[in-house]
Amino acid sequence: MGAMTNRSASALLRSRISTRAYLDTPVPESEIREILDIARYAPSGGNLQPWKIHVVTGAARQRVIDAVKVSLSGNPFAVESELKIYPENLWEPYRTRRYVLGEAMYEKLGIAREDKSGRFAHLARNFEFFGAPAGLFFTLDRRFDKGQWAHLGMMMLAISLVAEERGLATCMQESWTTRAKTVCDTLGIPETEQFYCGMALGYADKSAPVNALRSDRAAVEEFATFHQK
Repeated sequence: MGAMTNRSASALLRSRISTRAYLDTPVPESEIREILDIARYAPSGGNLQPWKIHVVTGAARQRVIDAVKVSLSGNPFAVESELKIYPENLWEPYRTRRYVLGEAMYEKLGIAREDKSGRFAHLARNFEFFGAPAGLFFTLDRRFDKGQWAHLGMMMLAISLVAEERGLATCMQESWTTRAKTVCDTLGIPETEQFYCGMALGYADKSAPVNALRSDRAAVEEFATFHQK
């Protein structure tokens, strides 16, 4: 079991990152169940609790990885997703934020901008959960709307914070969206469920330079308006 901490919610939010390198130390199913048992108290409008979570470890995890490898080898640029990860023609300041983060990540990895094969190889690591021994996939019933997608996001944050509290690391991976059909077919996820993304879960490799990456955050004044009159 991961070591529990007594860190505050504020500390957990500040310390949580998208971890992109993991140890191969297994995460027991009992530990994952305990994380989900706590995270299920995440808020949802009308207490609908709309989320569906598909957890993969062991042979099931490898089966998904192998299936996506075959898919990538057949057509590495195919997009199976129904949802757009980002809007087309991303505007400022969002375009710059994404660019700066990406360049900072590749700098930590020691992959030059002109090294296209190196960057693609790292992108492919997404589909191995960056080495994490456990993966989670999130879906919603297709009949749900935007409100329930927001509730799913709150559930995902709850999972990541509970994991952080227990000494585990996570990475929310929208990259899996591009292989949604392959994942759903491999795991037998019914067509009535719409696939959103994956999440890596495991113990961080603290020696990996990429895990020293910390993304900047906009100041409160940049996104909050206080209405007083």
